Amino acid sequence: MLPLVRGAAKPEETLRAYAGLSLKEEVQAEGIVRNTAGFSRFLEAISFSHSSLLNISDVARDCETGRKTVEAHVAILEDLLLSFRVPVFTRRAKRLLISHPKFYFFDCGVFRSVRPAGPFDRSQEIDGAALEGLVAQHLRAWIAYGWERMELFFWRTKSGNEVDFVLYGSEGMWAVEVKNSPVVRPRDLAGLRAFRDDYPEAKPLLLHRGKERLLIDGIPCIPCASFLERLLPGSPLPD
Repeated sequence: MLPLVRGAAKPEETLRAYAGLSLKEEVQAEGIVRNTAGFSRFLEAISFSHSSLLNISDVARDCETGRKTVEAHVAILEDLLLSFRVPVFTRRAKRLLISHPKFYFFDCGVFRSVRPAGPFDRSQEIDGAALEGLVAQHLRAWIAYGWERMELFFWRTKSGNEVDFVLYGSEGMWAVEVKNSPVVRPRDLAGLRAFRDDYPEAKPLLLHRGKERLLIDGIPCIPCASFLERLLPGSPLPD
């Protein structure tokens, strides 16, 4: 969480102010965006891509602007370290895979503040994207502060099998799935099972919102909060 938000008397209001004003002012101060109204529409439109596949054409259509403009805006966010992309894991692929990367804002609280919510939006959907983004933030920090030889990917086949995060490097290989639910259902493990079939060397792991540590079909299923608390720089990945 941003330090100015964590220490604020009213964190939610401070976060909205940061996303609604500071982000845009920071971009404008760089002198690289003149149309701030258009950039605001872009921020709202791309918020729907947080924790999801980034399709530049779809975002451009939602913004009613050109593809090159959206590409430039995404590049601005990344240059200012306000967002990042996670590529698909393609090494020794045995199945047809999608090609689009996944998009994340640098902070899940910022995502929540710019993501519009209305009668057609399910809170579980927004909460799930925020939780996945939170895990992504922690994994990137864990890699940066001690595991530089590790890389972060995700995996998704054209048939729909998906694993939220794949960590690959000289220290090993992990497949991590994040579920915003206190209950682990058999279908929640489908992506991890498929990935394990293709990559038996990988260590699968499912994170959930419950409080119990489980072992289902040889796959550790642990509370997400516990995992994040034990994800320390220089220490092995918790299991």
